[in-house]
Amino acid sequence: MELFNKHDITRNACMLKGRLAKKGYDWWWHSFTGIDEETGEEKAFFIEFFVCNPDLAEPVPVLGQLPENQFAGKKPSYLMVKAGCWGKGAKQLHRFFSWNDISVSEGVPFSIIADDCWCSEDKLCGSVRVTPEDAAAHPEYMCDSGEMSWELKLDKQVAFNVGYGAGNTMRSLNAFEMYWHAEGMKTLYSGTVTIDGRRYAVTPETSFGYADKNWGADFTSPWIWLSSCCMESRITGKKLENSVFDIGGGRPRVFGVSLDRILLGAFYYEGREIEFNFSKFWTQPKTKFRCFETDKEIVWQIEQSNQKYIMRTCIHCLKEEMLFVNYEAPDGSKQHNRLWNGGTGKGRIKLFEKKHGSAELIDDINVSHVGCEYGEFC
Repeated sequence: MELFNKHDITRNACMLKGRLAKKGYDWWWHSFTGIDEETGEEKAFFIEFFVCNPDLAEPVPVLGQLPENQFAGKKPSYLMVKAGCWGKGAKQLHRFFSWNDISVSEGVPFSIIADDCWCSEDKLCGSVRVTPEDAAAHPEYMCDSGEMSWELKLDKQVAFNVGYGAGNTMRSLNAFEMYWHAEGMKTLYSGTVTIDGRRYAVTPETSFGYADKNWGADFTSPWIWLSSCCMESRITGKKLENSVFDIGGGRPRVFGVSLDRILLGAFYYEGREIEFNFSKFWTQPKTKFRCFETDKEIVWQIEQSNQKYIMRTCIHCLKEEMLFVNYEAPDGSKQHNRLWNGGTGKGRIKLFEKKHGSAELIDDINVSHVGCEYGEFC
């Protein structure tokens, strides 16, 4: 059986070539936890490098939500450095660069450099500052106000290589509208983050880190993502130090045709690789999911199965600790206006193995520090 923990840094290279150079995005996402150096309190952070439409570059960043650009029919083109935090005072901060002012490696390993901002396989540093006046005067920035800087090292330990069946052929044809690769679904972070004057220490043992990338011509709806490597068995009471799960997807589009509501999922359970991947049809994958809002929470209820395993996942996250994460598509549209995004989710996973016509419980697991997203076009 093909395994998913297959590192492939070629998938982390910039994919904006061919038709994606004029209608395409590519992003490198990072999320992790830091500890306040004064109070010892936890804070969940995210940092993302988002690039869009290199062949439409101008001397200044072209922001797709700017009314004069919309009137002139200009599509977005820039590097957007997105950084922020979840929990109390959740915020997202954006800094934009023209393609003329950035350096993107053509080959492997990837790197993106713009002023003091640097993103690569093992290094992440930079800063973002948005004043309250600029945030209020420029809604096209799609962000809050604040200031954040970071200097981090990354150690990507476990990968989720989703494959997509025909692999390189499907990628070269840009068959899917949105691609996904998690080179570091379990990533150890080390370094420091400073946000609005408070400094946080980030250590491998308490970072509960994650790193992935997406690229394509548009976004999926619904949009679902869940991941965590902070787990504890309810059966043994022991922390699962060598485990991580990752679930993502919604409604993939292949050659412009929407598939059913399906998700990709992987559970690296104490070294055992368990995958639920619709493109690997021979494993007989099945998915049922329900995501909904209550007055105070976003809730994800997901059941995935294959020939051998069943995984039931229930995660919830407080709305007050989340934010509406903002992106514009390469065509300049902004259809995701209620894309809930958080990093403090909690919940439970039940893992079963199919034996002799019944399902035998392998483990019942408490999960925390869950990265989570849910939204549909509106």
